[in-house]
Amino acid sequence: MNERIHIDHLPNRTIAHNGTDYLFFSGTAYLGMPQHPGFQQLVAQSMSRYGTVFGSSRNGNLRLGVYEEAEAKLAARTGAGAALTLSSGMMAGQVIVNWLRREQTTFVYAPGAHPALWHAPVVELPKLSFPDWTAQLPTQLQALDAGPVAILMNSLEAVCSDYYDFAWINDLPDDRSITLVVDDSHGIGVLNNGRGIWPQLSSLQNRRSGPIRILVTASLAKAMGLPGGAVFSDAETIANLRETAFFGACSPMAPACLDAYLRADSLYAERQEQLQHNIRLAEERLLPSGLFRHAMGYPVFYTEHDELYAQLLDHKILIYSFAYPTAADRANTRIVISAFHEPDDIEQVARRLPQLFQAG
Repeated sequence: MNERIHIDHLPNRTIAHNGTDYLFFSGTAYLGMPQHPGFQQLVAQSMSRYGTVFGSSRNGNLRLGVYEEAEAKLAARTGAGAALTLSSGMMAGQVIVNWLRREQTTFVYAPGAHPALWHAPVVELPKLSFPDWTAQLPTQLQALDAGPVAILMNSLEAVCSDYYDFAWINDLPDDRSITLVVDDSHGIGVLNNGRGIWPQLSSLQNRRSGPIRILVTASLAKAMGLPGGAVFSDAETIANLRETAFFGACSPMAPACLDAYLRADSLYAERQEQLQHNIRLAEERLLPSGLFRHAMGYPVFYTEHDELYAQLLDHKILIYSFAYPTAADRANTRIVISAFHEPDDIEQVARRLPQLFQAG
């Protein structure tokens, strides 16, 4: 296991550790919004109006309009019918799971489904590859007892940098109630010009003859740079979620951050453009090494060469490498590109790769 590195400041394109600066290629701040001075200024301005938290239930008799305004904007941005914010991506997933359990839903999990979507503390996930799992899914569903079914999965393979094909949705049985729950924590703000996975899912849904209910959940604390989570679905489903005891008892996300989001269109557009520029440069400079698995246009470059972590660290470059989601899991090693990187940062990594592996 790699040694833990402790710092006392927010990581940016560099971090300072024991008096030494390291280039930072880890984390999930794909757009670099928490590090953006302009976004920090917007949040500071909003905090003078809304404070640090709103200590009340969203379903209370005193309500802040900023929540509904921000949720309407999030929904319009993704293309969903409606959105609902919560204090974290984990809470966003769990408000759905608790609601589905009340409907006596049978849960069917895809390989690698995030713990935010688990209906129990421990869930046995399929060991199949994603294509093999989708191929057998219609047969699996037909073998289940009658009643509602929920299929729960991630929007992409963010750990190993791979996209999922969703064409299998059209092969699902039309004769039973199916809810598709997709965790888009690593896609929102990045995929489809920042709209996330919703446009892909809704276009496939429209081709089906049978009904399927779609819910997308996401942490907003990654690309979006907001400390909270969100659920996207049709307006009726979102209204039903809002009426649950689980949602009513939750503390809401900080209103100041949503207020800042409402005023940050130009900053998000700037950062999305810069991220895509940086990804293209990284693809050009890193992929010829043959060391990485990479979904084109996505900011993660995964490698089976775990030794790369220590080798780059010796050259003052810190990349992602630790066991996930539990300490018992295998370490995964990847280079994460952000909008805050400068071209020379990427060039420095690229220059080191042939030196390291020729030496090895």
